[in-house]
Amino acid sequence: TGLTSGQRAVTVQKGPLYRVRGSHVTLWCKVSGYQGPAEQNFQWSIYLPSAPEREVQIVSTMDPLFPYAIYAQRVHSRGIFVERLQGDAVLLHITELQERDAGQYECHTPNTDERYFGSYSAKTNLSVIADTLSASMAPQALTLTEGDTVELTCEVSKSTAQHTHLSVGWFLLQGAEGHHTEEVLTLSKDFILKPGPSYEQRFQEGGVRLNKVGNTTYKLSIQGVKLSDQGQLYCEAAEWIEDPDETWKDISRKQTERTSLAVVSQGLSVAIAAAERSLSEGDTLQLKCVVGAPKSSSRHFEVIWLLDSVGVATVDPRGVLIWEEEYKERAKLGQLRAFKQSNAVYVLTIYEVGLKDKGTYQCSVLEMKTPGDLHSIQTNVSSGIQVNVKPVESHMRLSVSTSTPRVTVGDSLILHCEVQGATGPVSVRWWHLQPQHPGHRVLVATMEQDGTLSLGSTYQHGQARGSPRLEKESSGTFTLVIPSTLDEDDGGQYRCEATQWSPGRNWTEKGEAAVTVSSMGLHATLRSRVATVTHGQSFELFCQVNTSYTLEEVPVSVRWLFQPSPSTPAHELVRLSPSGTVLWGTEQPRFQGKAQLAKADTSFRLHIHSAQPADEGTYQCEVEVWRRNTLPVGQPAASARSNVVGIKVVLPESKLQVATEDSSVEIASGNAAIECRIVFAQNNSQFAVTWYLLPPLADAAPSQIIRANYGSILEYGSKFSSAAQKSRFLSQRVSSSVFQLQILSAGLRDQGRYYCVVEEWLWLVDGWYKLGEGTSGRTTLKFKLPEHGLQMERTNHSLSAREGEEVTLPCRLQGPHQPGTQLSATWFQVENSGPDSALLTLGYDGTMEYPQEHLAARLYLRRPSAGDFSLTLSSVERGDAGAYYCQLEQWQQQSEGKDWALRALARSGYTQLATIPPESTVLSRICSSPSLLNFILYFPLVLILLLALAVLRWHCKFRK
Repeated sequence: TGLTSGQRAVTVQKGPLYRVRGSHVTLWCKVSGYQGPAEQNFQWSIYLPSAPEREVQIVSTMDPLFPYAIYAQRVHSRGIFVERLQGDAVLLHITELQERDAGQYECHTPNTDERYFGSYSAKTNLSVIADTLSASMAPQALTLTEGDTVELTCEVSKSTAQHTHLSVGWFLLQGAEGHHTEEVLTLSKDFILKPGPSYEQRFQEGGVRLNKVGNTTYKLSIQGVKLSDQGQLYCEAAEWIEDPDETWKDISRKQTERTSLAVVSQGLSVAIAAAERSLSEGDTLQLKCVVGAPKSSSRHFEVIWLLDSVGVATVDPRGVLIWEEEYKERAKLGQLRAFKQSNAVYVLTIYEVGLKDKGTYQCSVLEMKTPGDLHSIQTNVSSGIQVNVKPVESHMRLSVSTSTPRVTVGDSLILHCEVQGATGPVSVRWWHLQPQHPGHRVLVATMEQDGTLSLGSTYQHGQARGSPRLEKESSGTFTLVIPSTLDEDDGGQYRCEATQWSPGRNWTEKGEAAVTVSSMGLHATLRSRVATVTHGQSFELFCQVNTSYTLEEVPVSVRWLFQPSPSTPAHELVRLSPSGTVLWGTEQPRFQGKAQLAKADTSFRLHIHSAQPADEGTYQCEVEVWRRNTLPVGQPAASARSNVVGIKVVLPESKLQVATEDSSVEIASGNAAIECRIVFAQNNSQFAVTWYLLPPLADAAPSQIIRANYGSILEYGSKFSSAAQKSRFLSQRVSSSVFQLQILSAGLRDQGRYYCVVEEWLWLVDGWYKLGEGTSGRTTLKFKLPEHGLQMERTNHSLSAREGEEVTLPCRLQGPHQPGTQLSATWFQVENSGPDSALLTLGYDGTMEYPQEHLAARLYLRRPSAGDFSLTLSSVERGDAGAYYCQLEQWQQQSEGKDWALRALARSGYTQLATIPPESTVLSRICSSPSLLNFILYFPLVLILLLALAVLRWHCKFRK
C-alpha cells in the first residue's frame, strides 16, 4: 500500500482467525524492507474485547520483563513462547488456548533503521470457539481367520457455528507397545479417499472401503484379512476451517477407543507319494499329490507338476489341464496323463518311462481367493520325491557337426546329425540353446519316425529367417538348414535329440554343435578438406564406412543430415536408398539444386556448390545396411551415425569507410544539420545509420537519437521517443554517400557532440547480411549568442520540501526586456547521463508544452510579475529530488508577417531540491542519527571545558 524499496513493512497472519479452546495455536509475523542487523526483534501484544484501546504486553524476543503479570507465568513456563523461523520471521505459540486469549493481536518490530520509514507493527483478530467435535467407536476384541471380513463403525459429529469440514480416518497400531502406526484409509476434508501405503493395492482392488452410512456414521470394511492386519484399530476425526488466506487449518482432532484384531492362519500342507520310485525303461510311473488343509472342499488350489524344477503340467482350480511344450506330444500319444481326483488329491501318470523321466518330481500348490485370480495368491507350498529309471542298453550312436561354424548376420546355418547303430525307427528334434537365456531351449524342427516334419513356434513364420528345412539322407544323416540368421542371438549351441523307437521302449541320444553369428559391424567417419569457406565457393564432405564385409554384398542406404545451429534440430538433406533412388528432404529444399552425391568403394561424397551463409552449420552422415539375400524393408540389420563436421561460411569483406574528421557547427537559432559522409563502399550495399549524442559533460554516456535501417525504417532512442522529440529530430539521406541529422528549432539544450554509426548490409540470395560498420568523427553543435544578453538571477539555491506538499523553484529576470520582444521559458531537471530533461516550456506566443506528460498536473507557472518565471511543483514525491534550472529566450519578429528570431537567451543558477519523508520529525532525526545524538549529549560538557580553559588563560595573563 504505497511502500517503496527500502521501506519497512510488518506483516502478520491475516484474520479473523477461529481456533478451538484448549488447542495449540500459532500466529506468524515477518518484517521486510528494514535496515540494520539481519536478526530483527519482535514484540507481541493483545487488545482485549473488554478494553479495545488498552495494550496488554505478552512476550518479546529482546526483553524478558516485557510480559504483563497476566501473561508472565505462562511465558515463564513456555505456555506462550516465540519461535524464530529466520532473522526476520517468527511464530507466536500458545500451547493451550484459553477463553481470555481472544482479542486483537499486534506484532511490533523495534526500529533499527537510520530513520523512521514504513510500518512497524501489524494486527490480526483471534476468536476462541468451543470444541464441539466428538468421535466414538465401541471397543472390541476380534479374532478372525485369514480371508474373513472385518467391519467397524465410527460416530463423528460437530456443532460449530462457523463453516468447517471433517476428515475421518482409520489407523492400525502395531508392535509390542503400539509404537508403529499404519494408516489404513482416510476420507479427507475434500471428500477424497486416501489409503495408506500398505493398503494402496487392496484399496484399488476394492478390498478396503470406507462408506458414510448415516449423518454421523462412517463404516470401514476390510475384506480378506491378512496376518499383517493384526493390531489395534482406531478412528480419528479432524475438524478443518478455511482461514482468510484461503488455507485450511485443522482446529480439533479426536481419537476413539481401540478395537483389538487377531488373525489366525488357515494352514496348508502338501505330500507327494509314488507307487514305485525305482523303475526300468518302459515301466509306468504314478504319482499322487495330497493337499492337507482345513475346509479344503471350499478352497481353491492350483497344482503344478515339476521335474527337476522344470514345469511338466498345471491343473488349475477348475481342473483344467495344461501341458508344457515338451510334454504335449507325449500326452497326445497317450504316454502321459494328469488329472484332479478330488479337491485334495491330484494324480500324474507316465506310461513307458524313459531315462529322461528320472529325477526329482515336485508338486507345488498355490492357493487363490477365487479361481483364475492371479493377483491374489495366498500360499505357495510344495513337496518333492526322487524317482530313478534304470536304462535298457542301446547300440545307437550320435554325431553332430556343422559346415557353417562362423557366419555373419544374414548368412545361412547348416547343421548335421548323423545317427549310427539304430535298429528301429528314429525321430529327430533340433533345439537351439540360446546363450542369452541359460537353461532355456527353443524348438527349431522335428522329424517323426514316419518322416512327418514340423517346425517350432518361433520358426513357423519364416519372413525373417526363411523356412528352416530338415532333410534325411540315405546315410542316416539328418541335415538342418536355416536360410538366414536374424541376429547375433542366433548363435550358440544347437542340440540334436535322436530317439529310437521300439515296442514299449525308446532310446534317446543327444549331441551339440556350436556356431558363432557375428553382427554386421558398421562404423562411419565424416571429414572435409576445409572447415571454412568463402561465400560462393564449393566444398565436399566424405563419409568413410568401415565394415568387416564389402558394401556390394548387402543392401545399403546413406542419409545426410544438416543442423543450422545448436538450438535447432537436425534436418534430413537427402537420402540415397539401396536401390539408388535419391530422396530430397523438405526442410532444406535449396540443396536439391546445388548438391551432388557420389559413391566409391567404401565412401560416399556430398558436393555442395556456391556456399551461402544459410549453408553454415554441422553436417553428419548415417549409414544403414540390411542382411544378405533380403529385401531392404523394416528395421536395418545395422546402422552407424558419423561424427559431426562443422562448416563456417565467411561473408565478403566489408570495404566501408566513413569520414572520421571532427568538425563543428555554430548557429544563432533555427534549425541545425549534422552531416555523416561515406568515403567508400561497395556499389550494391545498403546502409543503416544510427545517430548518437554525447552531452557536454566529459564522462556522460552517449544517447541514441534515431536509427534508420537499410529499409529506411526509423527507430528512436528511449530519451528521444516522445512526440515532441520525434518532431524535432529527423534522419535524411541527401545523396548516395551523405546522411544528415536535421534538428528543428534547435536550442541550447541540444548542445553537444554528435556522431553516426554506419552499418553496411548486402543482399546474398537468401537474405540481408551485415558486412561491417564504421563510426564517424564528432561534430560539435554550438550556439552563437547575441551580444546583448538577458540579465537573470544566477544564484544557486538549496531547497527542501516535505513529501506531499508543494515547493516553488525561483527563476527571475533582472531588469526589463526590450520593447517589441517576447520571452519564452523552459524548465529543466539535470540528468546524470544524456541530455537534461525538459519539464515545461512557455512559448513566446503563450503556448504551454509538457514534454513529461505524467508531470503536467503537478507543474505550474503562476507568474506574479512579468519577469517572474518561478516553477511551482505540487505534491512533492521522493523521486523529485535533484537539480533544476530555467532558461529564458528573447524573441523578436523581424517585420510584420515575418518569422520570429532569437535575439537573446540566459540561464538561471541551479536549485538543489531535497525531499523529506512525511513522518520525519526533529526528534526522530536525532534518535536515528548516532552522531547528532552524541553531539547533543556532550555539547554542554564541551562548553564547560572551553570556559574553564578561557578563565585559566586569563588568570595566567593577569599574574604576568
